[in-house]
Amino acid sequence: MTEIFWQRPAGEAGDAHPRLMQRLARAEAVLLGERHDRADHHRWQLHMAAGLAAHRPVVMGFEMFPARLDPVLAEWVAGGLTEPAFLERAEWGRVWGFDAALYLPLFRFCREMRIPMRGLNCRRDLVREVGALGWEGVPEADREGLTPARPSPAAYRRFIFELTGGASPTRAAASVEDPAFDRFLRAQEVWDRAFATRLVAAASLPTRPLVIGIIGMGHLQQGGGVPWQLADLGMDRVEVLIPPQEI
Repeated sequence: MTEIFWQRPAGEAGDAHPRLMQRLARAEAVLLGERHDRADHHRWQLHMAAGLAAHRPVVMGFEMFPARLDPVLAEWVAGGLTEPAFLERAEWGRVWGFDAALYLPLFRFCREMRIPMRGLNCRRDLVREVGALGWEGVPEADREGLTPARPSPAAYRRFIFELTGGASPTRAAASVEDPAFDRFLRAQEVWDRAFATRLVAAASLPTRPLVIGIIGMGHLQQGGGVPWQLADLGMDRVEVLIPPQEI
């Protein structure tokens, strides 16, 4: 797995971007990070996805949708829904809630190019249940076909602790070693495992597509998160791109 912090190509050779795209297109999965409320991040994701789709067949996986909504995503891509009907059927205001206008260019791109869309997420109650009870505390029938997450590496643990407030007096966990943080991290790992599991499934389609993941950048950094879980599931040709503060 290679983690790339995207930078403008100023000062680089003119073929730097084409060479990078050729390299990315050889991966099994390319994970494009984002801050959810940043329109420029979503615009960058769209440009990257369009470039990769020019090299080989792609499938796009979205953190924004639970996997149970895949039939709705398929109906949208096939042209069977208006935009308002799509957002309603996809339960946008309930399962995600960020301004749909930020994401619609990506969704329109998939529809116009007939690129399959997949939901990567799981139900929120599963995340809460594993955080509170541990994996064994959740009945197998309620696990959505997921397997236990691989325990996160130390750097990712520290990264998530600091990302979510560090040793703030308002948070339950006083340090990265605090058992209260173990519960929090277990919940985070459910998301990481769910996204990874759905990405692996998408990559196994008969066309052997390149899978593009549209995922919050906090799930992708410090050698942990989704790439860490993908490696545990046998997918190691993974490229991660993190957008800069300004694009």
